[in-house]
Amino acid sequence: MAKSSRPDRKKNDRRSDKRREPSEYEDVTLAIDRVTRVVKGGRRMRFRAVVVLGNRKGKVGLGTGKATEVQASIQKAQRDAKRHMIIVPMNGSTIPHEVNIKHKAAKLRLMPASKGTGIIAGGPLRVILDLAGVKDALAKRFGTGNKLVNAQAAMIALGMLRGSQAVIAASAAPASIGGAATPVAQKSAADLGIFIPEGPNLPIKEVKMNDQDRKQMNEGPKG
Repeated sequence: MAKSSRPDRKKNDRRSDKRREPSEYEDVTLAIDRVTRVVKGGRRMRFRAVVVLGNRKGKVGLGTGKATEVQASIQKAQRDAKRHMIIVPMNGSTIPHEVNIKHKAAKLRLMPASKGTGIIAGGPLRVILDLAGVKDALAKRFGTGNKLVNAQAAMIALGMLRGSQAVIAASAAPASIGGAATPVAQKSAADLGIFIPEGPNLPIKEVKMNDQDRKQMNEGPKG
């Protein structure tokens, strides 16, 4: 008897029963490039994917992946981005302070903006700021137009950001080593590392200059 139908097939099918839960992160594929490597037997061709992953709540990551197929390279890049997530400090809807960064051939400048400005940026930098949750920022790119290098520079710039409260506290707090902070004016010579030898107070002897010494001083050094 020919097998015309199998009613129990859908019941035992794992793919039909599996329900994918919505992910917390959103991903954007920045670029898919075909790269080659010269080996002994010839050239080895693969695809390289650059993916940005973020939750729009202050966490963002950048990853790259290589594979012989496009879909496999994207999946590798997503896993790599999830392993390299960073937390971006925020000051409301913008970044806390200005950042200038130079990475390889890319130069970037990030500046905070007032509320309602939006993201004034282009290329990979706009995608990274958007997925990080930054709503107002000004940015300018100088140098190369390579997407991967610019994306790496943007991640380094975001990693250099410090929270506004932390920056104010660090600048206002006096320096302290192993205890309570002491102003420099109140520190003793021993605290500053200055050695003063102890001894009796010697009287100061006044030395008078004669006419010959004055003449030598006025003539200056010889030769």
